[in-house]
Amino acid sequence: LDTLEDDQYAYRQKINCYYPFHDEGDWELGKFLVENLTQTQITKFLKLKWFNNHARPSFTMKDKLLDWMDSLPCFTEWKVSKIEFSGYKTVHPIELIWRNALEVVKQLFSDPIFANHMTFDPHRVNVGDQCEYRDYMSADMAWKSRCDHLPIGATQVPIILGSDKTPIMQITGGLKMHPIFITIGNIDSEVCSKATLQAWHCIAYMPISKFHVHLDYQSILQARLWHKCMDLIFANLKATAAEGCFMTDPFRYICCVFTPLHTLELLVDIAKTVDPWDLNKFQKAAKALNLSGVHMPYWCDWIYACPSVFLAGEILHTCFKFFADHPLEWVKEAVGAYKLDSRFIIQHKWVGTRHFMKGITHVKQMTGREHQDIQCTIITSIAGAVPPEFICAICALIDFAYLTQNPVHSPQSLQAMTQALSDIHSFKNAIIAMEARKGKKGVKDNFFIPKLELMQSFEGTIRRLGTLMQFSADTTERLLITHCKDLFPWTAQQSKDFTEQCVHILNRQESMEIFNLYALLTSRGVPLVNAIHAEDEEITTTNPALSWVSHILPDEVKSVHGPQPVHNHFLKGILSGDTLTTFQLNVTPDYKSLSLAEIRMKYALPDFDHALTDFIHRSSLISVEHTHWDPKFGCFQTWNKFQLQLHSAFQPRVIMPSRVVQVYLPSDNFPLGNCNTVLVDGPGTDGNMSMFIPYVRALLILYPARSDLKLPSSLSDPLLYVQFFRFVSHPEECPELMMWTVEWSGMRNMTRAYTHGKNGNCHREGAVVQVTDVTHAVELIPDYGKAVDKSMSSATCLESYEHFFLNNFADKESYHAF
Repeated sequence: LDTLEDDQYAYRQKINCYYPFHDEGDWELGKFLVENLTQTQITKFLKLKWFNNHARPSFTMKDKLLDWMDSLPCFTEWKVSKIEFSGYKTVHPIELIWRNALEVVKQLFSDPIFANHMTFDPHRVNVGDQCEYRDYMSADMAWKSRCDHLPIGATQVPIILGSDKTPIMQITGGLKMHPIFITIGNIDSEVCSKATLQAWHCIAYMPISKFHVHLDYQSILQARLWHKCMDLIFANLKATAAEGCFMTDPFRYICCVFTPLHTLELLVDIAKTVDPWDLNKFQKAAKALNLSGVHMPYWCDWIYACPSVFLAGEILHTCFKFFADHPLEWVKEAVGAYKLDSRFIIQHKWVGTRHFMKGITHVKQMTGREHQDIQCTIITSIAGAVPPEFICAICALIDFAYLTQNPVHSPQSLQAMTQALSDIHSFKNAIIAMEARKGKKGVKDNFFIPKLELMQSFEGTIRRLGTLMQFSADTTERLLITHCKDLFPWTAQQSKDFTEQCVHILNRQESMEIFNLYALLTSRGVPLVNAIHAEDEEITTTNPALSWVSHILPDEVKSVHGPQPVHNHFLKGILSGDTLTTFQLNVTPDYKSLSLAEIRMKYALPDFDHALTDFIHRSSLISVEHTHWDPKFGCFQTWNKFQLQLHSAFQPRVIMPSRVVQVYLPSDNFPLGNCNTVLVDGPGTDGNMSMFIPYVRALLILYPARSDLKLPSSLSDPLLYVQFFRFVSHPEECPELMMWTVEWSGMRNMTRAYTHGKNGNCHREGAVVQVTDVTHAVELIPDYGKAVDKSMSSATCLESYEHFFLNNFADKESYHAF
């Protein structure tokens, strides 16, 4: 940012930080108009009669406003280059919109926003006697580059590129292009994985041209065009990889930097014997060696660059898209569409988890998000409907997909990945035996699937480059929305000068973004260097701009865009005894001043009186107060839900978003109540600490009915009325699922789930526990057996079935914990 101090108007901005605008309000209005209105709309706005009685902005015409915006400094300007292929003509001229990649890397490397989220040297993370793999700088390749290729004292800036083949626009005449994005491996992967945090910059809009040649040669020419454009864009970066250059880091220190990405010789060998521009012969020779036919790939002169290394394993397509294209199709064939849909339809609804109300087989197009949602419950959904060996094969695939997403890897997790992949091949014959793998020509008896073979490389990639999540195409696809969607609607949609319009708009957008932060800091007298601050004990945000501004200008945090921090309930919530869990209730209860009888009636809990009395008795025995309390002297407030928050199982300093636990009373839509299950670690009826899975039926706080009465401290925390499940089998006893199995039980007698009331009706036995005994929100999926009971629904399945699976695939945190 300090480079803006060398701008031609810097001397004026020392007097007025928002020059050429009159003040901050003037700047914000101008920025809003340019970002949200077309030029015609801006003109109409400035001509409103409203300004006859109100002060006009310092810009009175849209041309003046746009000229002022264009006069703002821009770090790396965009430009247009015309590309030609001798002997081959295209339908439209080839125009590449791009900017200097080296200058963009310098901007990222020196950006003060990322100062506290960057790593400059390779390091090892050891837990005990074992090495952990996290970002690139903790992996083997970073150490190899430093020891084998770089001069002493040099800094490596790993280049990470992203591109999406999907065209982002199509205007008059069918002109198409798609973007190229860049970031650096020095920035923390948690930051790079969020598209809105500006750690990725777009450096080119790649033309997708149609050549006047036979259809057989379109793809090879388009591939060569792509590589030629990439060679132009990255020419300076390749020179820096070989010779190095000097860059300023976020703290204004000068670093000697190298940008390393072994090349393949096969293409060179073909080109010695076959003319590369004799497309027919060269393409045949290349295909014989499983090559694309691009004789000069852009990375061929990028020193130390090897495709087997820099083409990292990609989770979105190799795991999630693979799951949708293959395992999900095998499941549909083996189980049947109707039976599979019915198992998804009647699953209990959980807040934060997608419920497929119409099933999954009718969905024609799915996103990666939907693929993940199906993976969460697919194993428990097919239990009992297919042979155990078939489940083992699918379960191994889901295990592998979950393990690859770990933000931190250890030798044990890598071994588990290898074992999961081995299990896939050990049990794949069960899929063939059920004739579940089919193609256009019928049943297939092989597993020749390229993506399945690609999974073999994941372990090596993690050891060399770090976790795979930092290279996920999820981010790239999101970048199309955050970085590109606002560009093309502002053009005049005319092919004649379309690229010039794009360049103009791109430069203006970057200038406005940079100037906005610069003016904010200088107007408040804040240094442009982001000083290193002590690491927070607990992390609630990965937004570096928000983190910086919150430290230096706490009152301006609302002006920072991007992901907002996770609400930290550990600060004011109700803490568990071990302080690992916190609970949050709404300030206002959903029901106030209820009596014992009203709770019995509203919540349909006939044994509530007895359960509460039993809890009070047990509490008095272990309490130093030894105070007895009669429930009839108290009133109750109840809530329909509460929030539970934990730290990450992978990174204990990171606070996870809270989970909602529902405790709704019976209604017309939910005749038995809409409630959830949790994991409780607390005293049992015998006084010993035990772990239970209860179904939470009521959440309440007891308070004295009269002001002269005082509650014992053991009754001051919120209480839960619960009905218990008991564990009936260990994961090792059900190896195809590797899940705990539970069934309904009673509290006082763990083998009996029901008791009889005074009126003779049978009901489940319950108990009262403290909310602070809860450790996790958990998901139970019914054991459907061979067929689903047609009388069941998502509103009644938890109450109606007897046996359930503790779903450890509910989310990545649950998978790691269980």
